[in-house]
Amino acid sequence: MTGELARVEAARPGIRSLLGALRDRVRTGDLGSAPVLIGLAVIWIVFQVLNPFFLSSENLVNLTMQSAATGTMAIGIVLVLLVGQVDLSVGSVNGLAGAIVAVGFVQLGLPLWLVVIGAVLAGSVVGVVFGVLYTRFGVPGFVITLAGLLAVLGLQLLVLGDAGSINLPFGSWIVEFGQQMFLPAWLSYLIAAACTALYAVRGFGERRRRLDAGLAASSRLATLARTAALGVLLGAVISYLDRSRGIGLMFLVFIALVTGAHIVLTRTRWGRAVYAVGGSVEAARRAGIRVDRVFVSVFVACSTLAAVGGVMAAARLAGATQSSGSGDVYLMAIAAAVIGGTSLFGGRGSAFSALTGTLVLSSITSGLTLLSLNSSVRYLVTGGVLVLAVIVDSISRRTRRAAGRA
Repeated sequence: MTGELARVEAARPGIRSLLGALRDRVRTGDLGSAPVLIGLAVIWIVFQVLNPFFLSSENLVNLTMQSAATGTMAIGIVLVLLVGQVDLSVGSVNGLAGAIVAVGFVQLGLPLWLVVIGAVLAGSVVGVVFGVLYTRFGVPGFVITLAGLLAVLGLQLLVLGDAGSINLPFGSWIVEFGQQMFLPAWLSYLIAAACTALYAVRGFGERRRRLDAGLAASSRLATLARTAALGVLLGAVISYLDRSRGIGLMFLVFIALVTGAHIVLTRTRWGRAVYAVGGSVEAARRAGIRVDRVFVSVFVACSTLAAVGGVMAAARLAGATQSSGSGDVYLMAIAAAVIGGTSLFGGRGSAFSALTGTLVLSSITSGLTLLSLNSSVRYLVTGGVLVLAVIVDSISRRTRRAAGRA
């Protein structure tokens, strides 16, 4: 009877304990995604005040579709940052994938599904090369991927040849996927209901495991309230976006990739190994983790996701050119991961950093475009937001170190 009473009390943390937990998170520097979400809300409010069209359903649909390709690349950047590395070649890999799709489908007449698979596999091969060079020869990842940026760019130009620019047929399914495929309302609501149900199952399962272990857990009412809030939020978003064209299939694929990466990072042995290596390579090696395999797999995953992003970009733009993937593409992907909350020092971050960071950057770009401001202002604002994100990360790290010493 006493044990059961303790379990019931543990399930009722109360407002005081919740506030205490929040205070502890702030004191230890464990802010999670709160800063970026607050920043995103501020950005949306400011641009909505300056231009009432910003939060219209039509503009938000465009914003989500434009963020899918960069966001997919940012997922891969999150993975390499988690192990304390960075990949500067993702923009070139992005352009190479688009070039392979355009040349293979338009000039060589190969089946579209085959050239898409070939483009993604080309990205995987690049990642294998990076991983082997890093683990076998000890070449710094920064140098490897910088050289890869140039080498892969050369491959992109070689693949495109004299054509320089190749347009994809507008009637092809890949262009329709990037521009015209949107979920019907009933399917969107069905997916939202399934996600809400899975969240409820996970929440109650986690609650039961904590109670069985004698740990504090949220009450059934709190779990139900969070589940209901998620369902209402998803329903409201779908209802609002359906006033225009709804949820794009390409954006849904991006969300699925983010969710899949999150599950892999948090629920698998490989994901735990990634965080362990990012925290301390030597400690991970002593714990029996095959560190070299982790590094190779992370580079492969990053380059593969960059290639997937390249296919999405080609679909969105209905073609590939010599400038595809060039310019600030790779910088935006890295900035999205860092702004979303992934630490530059490794060991801290999540797949959802790619989602939130990309939404921040896409919102800045969209808002400044609506205000008819040129690229110079966008770069200035984006640079300022990036510096602010790094400052928050540095303060959080110092706070955690101070709390650890205390």
